Parts: sequence; C-alpha cells; structure tokens
Amino acid sequence: QVQLAESGGGLVQAGGSLQLSCAASGRTFSMYGMGWFRQAPGKEREFVAAITWSGASTLYADSVQDRFFIFRDNAKNTVYLQMNSLKPEDTAVYYCAADSIRTRRKPSDDLGEFGSWGQGTQVTVSS
Repeated sequence: QVQLAESGGGLVQAGGSLQLSCAASGRTFSMYGMGWFRQAPGKEREFVAAITWSGASTLYADSVQDRFFIFRDNAKNTVYLQMNSLKPEDTAVYYCAADSIRTRRKPSDDLGEFGSWGQGTQVTVSS
C-alpha cells in the first residue's frame, strides 16, 4: 500500500496557473503509474491525467489537453500536475492516485485501476 498526500491547491483567477504536488510513501513509487482525478460538487469523480511508472508516457482528458501537464520525479517520490490557463469549470477537489498494477506499460484513465488515493486538494478558479 502507498500513502499519498496532495498539496498546492488554492484560489486562482481564470487564466492563471497552479501546480499540484503529490508526495508518496510506503511503496516503491518508481514502479507504479500515477494519475490525477477531480470531483466537482454534485458530479462524479473524473479522470484528468495519468503517467506511466517511468514517466515515458502520459494521457490527458480532452478537457485539459494542452493546458495541464503531468510529470514525476521518482527521486523525490512525487508526481506533479501543472495547470495552466485555468477555467472556472476546472474548479474541483483534485486527487492523486497510484496504479494497482506494477510497471503498467500504458497510462490508464480507468478510476478502477487505481488502488490508492490521497485525501484531495481543493482548486477554485474564479471568473
């Protein structure tokens, strides 16, 4: 099992940027893919971005493509989500999650493939 802790959320104006961080502990971080998901009030949790264990491959939801970027630093056991050109519709609680399968070859956008979750960090984008 891996423990995950997100940070970096906050209030930002539309068009601004934020960088979320997710620190992992308790398991060999570098051997597992990671993902970011979000949940807005009254909506289901949805996929945002994912990255393979090596960092070689990434996957994004259409709604954040070319605005958000996921990357990882395995030496620091941390995965990041750089969010640019933020929109009010990006407002949500953002969660990082760790893949259940070791060294998966492709990033997954399936919420059910992720077995460990952080507590979430609130991102609010004002218009």
